[in-house]
Order: sequence, then structure tokens, then C-alpha cells
Amino acid sequence: MPAQTLLDRPFDRFPSGGVVPQEGLDQPTWIVAREHLLELCRDLRDNPKTRFDLLLDICGVDFPERTEEAGGRFEAVYHLYSMPRGERLRLKVPLTEADPVLPSVVPVWKAADWFEREAWDLFGFKFTGHPNLRRILTHDGFQGHALRKDYDAAKRWILTEDKIFAPTLVAPPDSGDAMFERMTINIGPSHPAMHGTFRMVAMLDGDQIVASEMEVGYLHRCFEKMAETHTWQQVIPYTDRLNYCSSFINNVGYCKTVEKMLGIEAPPRAVWARTILSEFSRIMDHCVCNGSTLVDLGALTNFWYFFQSREEIYTLLESVCGARLTVSANRIGGLIAELPDTFEAQCRRLLEFIPPLIDDIDTLVAKNRIFLDRAVGVAAISGEDAVNWGWTGPCLRASGVAYDVRKAHPYDLYDTLDWEVPVFQGGDVYDRFRVRMAEIRQSLSMIRQLLDRGMPAGRCIVDDPHIALPTKEACYNQMESMIYHFKLIMDGIQVPPGERYGMVEGANGELGFYCISDGSGNPYRIKVRPPCFPIFSTFSTLMMGHTISDVIATLGGLNVIAGELDR
Repeated sequence: MPAQTLLDRPFDRFPSGGVVPQEGLDQPTWIVAREHLLELCRDLRDNPKTRFDLLLDICGVDFPERTEEAGGRFEAVYHLYSMPRGERLRLKVPLTEADPVLPSVVPVWKAADWFEREAWDLFGFKFTGHPNLRRILTHDGFQGHALRKDYDAAKRWILTEDKIFAPTLVAPPDSGDAMFERMTINIGPSHPAMHGTFRMVAMLDGDQIVASEMEVGYLHRCFEKMAETHTWQQVIPYTDRLNYCSSFINNVGYCKTVEKMLGIEAPPRAVWARTILSEFSRIMDHCVCNGSTLVDLGALTNFWYFFQSREEIYTLLESVCGARLTVSANRIGGLIAELPDTFEAQCRRLLEFIPPLIDDIDTLVAKNRIFLDRAVGVAAISGEDAVNWGWTGPCLRASGVAYDVRKAHPYDLYDTLDWEVPVFQGGDVYDRFRVRMAEIRQSLSMIRQLLDRGMPAGRCIVDDPHIALPTKEACYNQMESMIYHFKLIMDGIQVPPGERYGMVEGANGELGFYCISDGSGNPYRIKVRPPCFPIFSTFSTLMMGHTISDVIATLGGLNVIAGELDR
């Protein structure tokens, strides 16, 4: 949809240059003067003709050569989505190096809290009105802003004891009849029930949490900085380390985005295999999430049932690419290799092996009083609040919002399959568990439909020597193939100048890749939209009034993966 049609007269409401459309991009894009940003965002959220109720991401882009007359060195980029209308919008706010200041949009979308902190941490953008603008992915002893182009990635900053994060928690006033003295405790970052390197500082009144704050970034490795010094193809192994419980889906999301920038599509055989293996990866991820949730509540038998399913899917992935966890199975233009002869037989064996295990788990826990007491009504959130916090994926669908990228914006073969989006209304630990169980069954159904159609003929990667490596045999026997091989290895794929936001439905929600190319063999900028980042930003709010035991039950069901969260 053209940018001008999103509102009746969006640009006339602001002074000349206040809001300007940028044409020729992958989605409607507006360049917004910072003094109009907050007013525009409120209007975009509240206007019934737009209803951009979901803030997907905020990121920065650095153009060191750009003069102030051309808009300034930096851009703050906002990706918005309208749930009621299914439309996307990108806002760009130009900022100068001397004054990278703009208003916070936390009053509009609560999801902006952590996104703005990240933009401050990595780019130095100052958001006026932000309630707690401090570093989030790097430690408090870090100096500089790592994603600026002139920042030397080899710099090292030592975290001294005086810089260790020690929040001053502000709790509600004591009612006066409390039986216990309030105390502050640390949970994590090495606590076995935290499911990753997260730290929670909580103030307790008895066993009830009255205030808390989260600290993340322990696994931050600045993947986005490393991507700028590698070729487009070399970035693929880094995507494995995002949500490593379903790394194949990460590969697909990144490769599809770059393929769109190149104007190509993977062959039908590769698309068929990508869809099947993405759904097996989703099943595997949901098994890990629900299994970990149950084992934290003492249900060890269910844990082994879930992990047996995961182990069998690992064997399938290993037969395809030689790896089990971080697979790097995709390539720009297709797959790493042709599928093994046993692929279909292995898939059909899994379709017979997994359902009885899932049914047995349902039998064990569906009416289990201990599980119900620990899960029903715990950490509940409404659909409206979840959207305002930036939630997507199974956690959002457990709160009654039927948003799934595969259905709302179909890719690969999803629009040719007969399947439903499971939705529950409770928004609590119990319904987040049930959504994933239902999605496992939907994924099995989709895989069965694809297998019944049969494997398409042809190759698993595009036949283009500028994108796909020639075969070893061709390199040994043809000089031209050897030259193409050399150029791809040394210079990388030459992606045309431009930008694109691509998304897939990851196991935790919308996994987005905002890629910018300057026409060279390396990405100019890659920004990952990690689905569990806004979900975990809500954790302190979710846990208010709950107990430590509820923290453990809730965290497993949110499925926060440190690699995806911290990048």
C-alpha cells in the first residue's frame, strides 16, 4: 500500500518536511522530523484508519559520510504493525551526531522501553522522557557505542566491582501490618531454573514479589557488528546462535530476506524441504519449552517424553546437513546440499513416533492437580496488554490474539496447506503450555500434507553461479566454475543497494531481519528483531504480586532463549 493512503492527509497535518514519504522501498516508509515523532506515533496507534498497535522494533543506522544538510549521520528506524489491518509501516527519524536526541515513545507503546535502551546502548541515541535510560546489552563499565561505524570492535572494557549493576528498587509503601521484613535477593544469572544467563533482582515481602528488575546481556556477542565484516553467506552460522533450539528457522528467515533483496526464489524442492524442516524445528522447540516448564514443576517423566521427540528430530537434521543443534543448513538460494534418499522415510517415521508421546503427556498433565494449581491464572496478561508490550508468537496467541506470520503474511508453502492457528484466552502459564501442544499437532498435520504431495523434482539450490557455489566436479573440470567459486568465496554475493525487512514465524513469534546493503559483498547493517526480547521486557510487570515459585513456572513457559535475547 502506498504510504500516502495510510491516513487521509498525513503529511498536511505537519509543517513542510515534518513527515515525508520515502518511495521505492519494500514497505511504506516515512521520514519523520523528531519534534513530530511522538504526536505522529500516538495518531498512528489511535486513529481507526491505521491502528498501528504493535511496535515491532526500534533500531539505529549509522551513515558517517552523510552531512547534516542531508539529514545527519544517524537514523532511528521504527517498524510498526497494525493487527486489525495487517499493514506495516517504517518510520525513519534523522539525527545528527552532535545532537542524537529524540522523544521516547514509551507512553505510546510499552515495548519501546527495552528497544530504546538498546538504541542508546549501541548507538548513543538519547530518548527524552524514557523512564530508565541505561545500558542493556553491554555492562555498565562499557564505554562508547558499539554499532557506530567508527567503533573499534577490538576494544575491551573491564567490568570493575563498583560498576556492577545494583538497582534501587522502589516498592509500594508498606501497609503497616506486614508480618515480614522486606528483603532483596538475586535470582540468576547462574541459577539452574533461569533457563539462561538472566538475572532478576527482586524485593520480597514475605514470599511475595513487590518490586523487581531484570538484567540481560550476559550472552551478548554483538552479532550485528560481526555481520558487517563478513559476507552475506558467512552470516548464516551466526543466525544459528539466536534461538538455537530451532536454528533451522533462523536460517530460513535470514536467507529469505536476502533472497528477496536479490530478486530470486529458492527452487520448489528447497521450499518444500524448508517448510517441512521448519515445522519439525518448531515441534522440537515447543518440546524443549514445555518439557522444561514441566520439569521445573517436578514432572520429570514428561520431560523425557518431550526430549525423546527432540532427539529423533535431531537425527533427521543430522542426515540433512551433518549437524544437530546449530545446523547452518540453509544457503542463500536454497539448502546446503541435496536431500538424502531416506529423507521422506525418516519424516514419515517421525510422524508415527511423535504423536503417541504427545498424547501420553496430555494424559499425564491435562487434569493433574499439581500442574493446574501451579499454572492456571499465573502470570496472566490480556491480549491488549501483550500487543502493547510487543508480544508475538505462542505467548500472544495464548492471550487470545490470532496473529501468526505464516497465516497473516504467508511465505513458502503455508498458504497451500490446511491448518488452523491455535488460540486460547487465559494468557497464563497454562494456556501458553496448551498453545504449544496444539501447535505441535498442527505442525505434524502440515508435514503430513507436504509429504503426501511428494518431493518436487529439481535441485535444492538456485542454478546461478553468482549466488550458489559450483560443484566440486565442475571446479575440477571447468576454469569458469573455478573462477566463480573463487569470486564467491573472496568477494561474497553482491547484493544490490537497498533495504528490506523480512520476517518468518519463529518458534517464539515474529523473527525479523532488517537488512541494508550498500552493494558490496558484506551487509551494511543487519538488525534482528528477536521475538523473546519484548516478551522478557514484561517479566518484572508479570511477576508483581507473585511468588518465587511462580517466577520459575512462568519463565519456562515464556521460552526466553539467551542467544536470541542477547544476540
